[in-house]
This record gives sequence, C-alpha cells and structure tokens, in this order.
Amino acid sequence: MAEAHQAVAFQFTVTPDGVDFRLSREALKHIYLSGINSWKKRLIRIKNGILRGVYPGSPTSWLAVVMTTVGSSYCNVDISKGLVCYIQRHLPEGYGPYQTPQTRAVVSMAIFSTGVWMTGIFFFRQTLKLLLSYHGWMFEMHGRTSRLTKVWATCVRLLSSGRPMLYSFQTSLPKLPVPSVPATIQRYLESVRPLLDDQKYHRMETLAKEFQDKLAPRLQKYLVFKSWWATNYVSDWWEEYIYLRGRTPLMVNSNYYAMDFVFIRNTDVQAARLGNIVHAMITYRRKLDREDIKPVMALGIVPMCSYQMERMFNTTRIPGKETDVLQHLPESRHVAVYHKGRFFKLWVYEGSTLLKPRDLELQFQRILDDPSPPQPGEERLAALTAGGRVEWAQARQTFFSSGKNKAALDAIERAAFFVALDEESHCYDPENEASLSLYGKALLHGNCYNRWFDKSFTLVAFKNGQLGLNTEHSWADAPIIGHLWEFALGTDTFHLGYTETGHCLGKPNLMLPPPQRLQWDIPERCQAVIESSYQVAKALADDVELYCFQFFPFGKGLIKKCRTSPDAFVQIALQLAHFRDRGKFCLTYEASMTRLFREGRTETVRSCTSESTAFVQAMVQGSHTKAELQNLFRKASEKHQNMYRLAMTGAGIDRHLFCLYVVSKYLGVSSPFLAEVLSEPWRLSTSQTAQFQIQMFDPNKYPNHLGAGGGFGPVADDGYGVSYMIAGENTIFFHVSSKFSSSETNAQRFGNHIRQALLDIADLFQVSKANS
Repeated sequence: MAEAHQAVAFQFTVTPDGVDFRLSREALKHIYLSGINSWKKRLIRIKNGILRGVYPGSPTSWLAVVMTTVGSSYCNVDISKGLVCYIQRHLPEGYGPYQTPQTRAVVSMAIFSTGVWMTGIFFFRQTLKLLLSYHGWMFEMHGRTSRLTKVWATCVRLLSSGRPMLYSFQTSLPKLPVPSVPATIQRYLESVRPLLDDQKYHRMETLAKEFQDKLAPRLQKYLVFKSWWATNYVSDWWEEYIYLRGRTPLMVNSNYYAMDFVFIRNTDVQAARLGNIVHAMITYRRKLDREDIKPVMALGIVPMCSYQMERMFNTTRIPGKETDVLQHLPESRHVAVYHKGRFFKLWVYEGSTLLKPRDLELQFQRILDDPSPPQPGEERLAALTAGGRVEWAQARQTFFSSGKNKAALDAIERAAFFVALDEESHCYDPENEASLSLYGKALLHGNCYNRWFDKSFTLVAFKNGQLGLNTEHSWADAPIIGHLWEFALGTDTFHLGYTETGHCLGKPNLMLPPPQRLQWDIPERCQAVIESSYQVAKALADDVELYCFQFFPFGKGLIKKCRTSPDAFVQIALQLAHFRDRGKFCLTYEASMTRLFREGRTETVRSCTSESTAFVQAMVQGSHTKAELQNLFRKASEKHQNMYRLAMTGAGIDRHLFCLYVVSKYLGVSSPFLAEVLSEPWRLSTSQTAQFQIQMFDPNKYPNHLGAGGGFGPVADDGYGVSYMIAGENTIFFHVSSKFSSSETNAQRFGNHIRQALLDIADLFQVSKANS
C-alpha cells in the first residue's frame, strides 16, 4: 500500500534511559539536496535580476566601455573630459598595494566607465519606453506602412536586439493610460445606440452627461493619481473585485478549459502520456524560473507583458468568507493526483534531478494500479472547490485547519499543479459531432468532484491518453496557459516521443518510492457539507448545454480573400447568427488584451455596433444588392477592427468605467449612470483562442497538429458563451455554451445559425471551398 512508504526524516522513542533518535539517511539526503536546489534557484534569480536590470546592457558591453576608457588613457586621449582625474582626486586615501597611483587610476576609470554604461542603459531604456508608447503602426492599413512607422520599427529592433530574457522588457513597457472621461462617455453612448430606442437612449444620454459634468471629474482625479503611483491602474482591482471577491462557484462560472491535439494520437497509454506531458511542464517551469523563455512579441518586434506567467505554477486560490486569496509559492517539488476517489502526492524530483518521462509513467501507473478504496468522505472532497466560496471557506477553517486534514490539504494546495486521472475516455471523432461536446463538458466540470478547481490549473488525463486542462481564471488569462500548453504538446510530440508500444522512452527506475497516499479524517458533519457543495455543483453542471463543433468549409485562408480580418469576419457572423436566433441584438463582449502595457490583462470590445447591426438588418431584409451588402460589411469590419485597436492601445470603455465605479465606492458616493452601466448583462460573451505563440513546429508541414481551442460557461443565465479558434488556414472550431434552464437559448441551435451566417457572408464575396 502506498501509505506504508511514507518517508519521515527521523523517529524517536522515549525510554527510561532517555530519548532515542533514529535518523533516516534517505530522507535527510532528500532534505539536503532540496536545500542545495533552493540555493541554486536563489543564485539564478539573483543573476537574472542583475541581467534583467541592466538590459539592454550586458557584462560584455560593460567590459567594452571599460576597455575603451583604459585604452584611450594609454593613448593619451582623455575621453572623460577630466572626470577620471576628478574621481581619482576624490578617492579615499588608504594604505597597501591597492593604493598605488596606477591602481587608483584603474579604479577611477572603472568607476567612470560604469557611470557611462549605466547612463547609456538608462537612456536606451527610456528611449525604448518612449518608442513602445507609439501605437500608430496598429492603425495603418496592411501593406501601407508609413515612413514614420518604418523608422520606428527599425529603432525598436535596434534597442531590443540581443538575447532578452522573459522579463527583460518589463520596466520598458509603458503604463496603461487613463482615457479622458468625455472620450469614454462618447464611445460608451456610441456602443449602446443600436441597442436602445430613442427614448431609452435619450435617458442614458442624460445620465451620462450628468455624470460627466458633476461626479466624473472628482473620480478621474483619484484614478489619474493611482495611474501615477501604481504600475497599472486596472489590474489589481480587476483581479480582486471581478475574480477574488466573487462568491459564486468557480466551476462553469469562472474556470475555463483547453483541449488536446484532436487529429493525432501519440499514444493510448494514459500513464505514458502523462509522463511526457508532466515532464514537459516541469521543464517549462524550470525555464520560467530561469527566465529562459523568449518574450511574446507582437509582429515579432513589440514585446508584450509577461508578468502573468509568474503565478502559473505552485499557485492556489484559497477561499475566504468575503474574498479569496491567491497563494503562490516560490517552489514545489510534487504534483497532487486524483484517481478513483483517492488523493496522492507524487514527487517529480529525485533529489535535485527531475524525474525522466519513463519514471513519471511508472509513478502514474502505480497510482492506476493501486487497489485501495477511498477513505470516508474522500471521494467527493473536491466538490468543496466546485460549490459556493463561503461554504468552502467555512469548511476549510472548521475541518482542515489542523491535524492530518491540514497536512493533506497542504499537499494539494502546495503542489505545482493538480492531475486528474479519469476512468472514462474522450476524444474528437469527426464522424461523431457529439464527441467534441462531450469532451468539452468533461473538461469544463467533469463529475464535479474530480477536478481541484482552486489550483492554477488541473491537468486532466482520460483513460485513452487524451488530455486537457481546466484553468482557474484569476491568476491569468487564456493566452498565458495557452503558451504553456503549446510548449507541452509540442515537446511531447516532437522532442520526447514514445516507443512502438506507446510507452515513454527509456527504462524506469524501479527503486523509486511509490507516490504517497494522502490521509484524511473527515467527520460526518464535513461529509454533509461536501454533499451539499456537490449538489450545488451538480445542478450547475447539469444546467450547462455545451455545443462544440468544427466548421469545415473554410478558415483563415479564404476569409482573407474578403480583405478583412478573420476576427472581424467571425464577430460580424456572430451578430448575424444571434439576430436570427433571438430576433434582436444584445450587448456583446469580446475579450482583447492590453499586454502592450505593463501588467496589462484584458479590455472589452463591444462588438455590437451600429455598423454591424445595419449589415445584419440588410442581410435579413433580403432586398439589398450584393454590392450594397458588401459595402455595409466592409464598414462593419473596419469599425470592429478600429474598436479592437482602441481597446488594445488603452482607449477602451469598460475598464475605465469599472475603475471609476470602484473609486466611487471607496468615496461612498453613488452614480446612477455607473450603477446602470455595471449592471448591464452580457448576453453574448465571446473570445478568440490564441494559437502558435511558440514556434515549436511548422503548422504548414504538420497541418494535423491542431488543438480545438477551449471554452467557458455562459456569462448570463439567458445568454451565450462563444469561444472560437481559427485553426490554421482551413478550419474553425467553435465552443458554444448556454443554460438548459433558459427557454430563450439553445447552444446547438445557435451553433447552426453561426454555421449558416459564415456561409452567407462568404457567399457575398463568392468565397467557397471550391475556389480556394
């Protein structure tokens, strides 16, 4: 049994002769190696901190400046204009061999050179920060780059050359600007105009003007002051008030999922697939700790903020009665595993060495082969993380604050991440459309107690070797976990590989101690709380309708023939589909990123515009010529692209209004305008899944190495959640969610409308698969 092999550092017994200590050499060896590894990581962090702090400078450039100064001195050329002599005169007097005139001269030149070097670094960094504040490149037509932008791009390339580490550009990124109140109000009123009749619009216009003239200037002053003081005026409040203070279940309402490659299967062996993927993930974490990951660059030259990556591993959301807290640890040497109602602690290191994939496969197989039954209350324990946050916080404080329950819970919460070994199989079969939806449902909520929804992410492994992720949202947004997922899948396929029988390469170390079974003592009162949370979670999961499908006729390649952006094409199609589905327009949320700024996260693009509604109405009426419809579509597309660019460059609507609302609450003042804006439901919430952030392989050479993206639950009870991934040149994946309890929505019906809308718009431009 696994619990028989729990390691202890020492044991002692009390005898009449005194206390007899018995030390375990093996355990002490692991403690010693762990300490050595921790010190290595500290030294690496110190080194990286220095290198990051002097970027774009380097020790080599410092040495070059010193050598130049010394060389010019020997050639009797004073490039310091007397500063070296001045420094030499003011050096403290002393005794010994290091106070000779020659030594003092060298020290003076080194001090001068260091000053010049650091001044140059400061100048270059401030220049780069100024250059990165320019966003005119984003608003230029494709293929029509201005001379100014060309010069700007050349300067950025020169200043960001070399080998930057992951966080090298952080201090050079500009701060997110605070938009002016009149500009935000104007854009807001423009966004709601197609949704309101004249009377309601006039009322909203009156509320907005009153807010702008009276309360807004006072709130704006506080917000501008915060923007001067804080790194980002939005992100900390967004994390706290939108995520951590939410009291509803994380499952479905907040967490989202990501799918595996769907067209290829590397192996059917569950433990082997986990061996490779876990090894790849811990390798990624090691690169992350060493900052040995290239920063993500827009257009290959503009760095994006990487701060969200810091909490990818060793992070857990700890429940609280009023607000949750994100617990992030600098290091964790194990993963927590769930299988058939049992929890295990699996070490991923032996001493200071990362276990090889074949050794990890062995450990996962030992868990799969373990016949021990769950302890009382253990099987559905994770349902606490799927239910209400207040109930979980109270239960955690009452039943898990001491003893073996605290020790076992610590093992989960202090793990690098959580692994769920499922007993069912899922995969995508193009001949069985329902297979993708069932796969998505399994990842979104599972059976409500086989995912630890508080962990930064849960790695889900199905019986047939197919994988997926369930990700907690507060610590980062989807592109961040997507970066890890691309690395893990690419490493698994192209670098690690499998034997002909589907096992990991190499020979296992059979001397490894087996994974440790976690021990619980869960009383009946706690079991009742677990059951209550499970019933809440099950009702929520059963209410979710998820319809996932692959759109076959075309993808990004043919959309480009319409001379529009693929994202705008899909968003306008969603507006047409929604109008056909519901007979009306609604407030639409599309997530865009603000990572061009330091600690930027997301901004909202309000995709339902006057231009898109004009196009949709013309399509539905059926009385317009094709040329007229094309013109209306182009106007809608240009409007959407412009709004997306404004959101990315800090000129969005919703984050500014959200922060003004938070300030008003701090000041104890109320605004009818802000209260109404913040209470408006998003009945259509959309997001595009990022892909190919890392060039792990050539997608043209391996066109079948595609994931299907991921999805999330509906934001409004009577609305839709739509996630889509424009997967390469020839296909698009959609994940549509709604609630069965709403008589107005039906995810499959809406999915069919999306299909037809895409085809109808493509037909306007005579775009079809036949002429690709």
